[in-house]
Amino acid sequence: MTHQPVRVAIAILYRDDKFLFQLRDDIPNIVYPAHWGFFGGHLDPGETPHEAVIRELQEEIAYFPPSISEVGCYSDPQVERHVFHAPLTVDLDQLVLKEGWDMALLTPEQIQHGSCYSAKADRILPLVPAARQIILDFLEVGTLAK
Repeated sequence: MTHQPVRVAIAILYRDDKFLFQLRDDIPNIVYPAHWGFFGGHLDPGETPHEAVIRELQEEIAYFPPSISEVGCYSDPQVERHVFHAPLTVDLDQLVLKEGWDMALLTPEQIQHGSCYSAKADRILPLVPAARQIILDFLEVGTLAK
């Protein structure tokens, strides 16, 4: 029996040269608890990655991007990550955080450093390693549409 990787769709949302990150809940039984990562999630059966990322953004922060483009796919034996990017056209206070502990716009310097302070958690917490690498690759290639 072959193990199939979990398929997820995630969104790089950006505004004013910063990137929106979700602080994952601090629950021991989830992957990367209390880490900063992307909004997004698992694909439902029969769902395309594009459909999944739109659904996840609505479910997690009540946001519908005006446009969204696929960046590519990052795969490893455990996870197949379909990565999309879109502008964040509203202020943070207009988003409704429905999943996760906190959210913040991180600078490229914070992403490079690999951690960010959360007022809700009252501590500095790390980025999910794959999320950090995806953003660094994204910035290096210069595919960010301004």
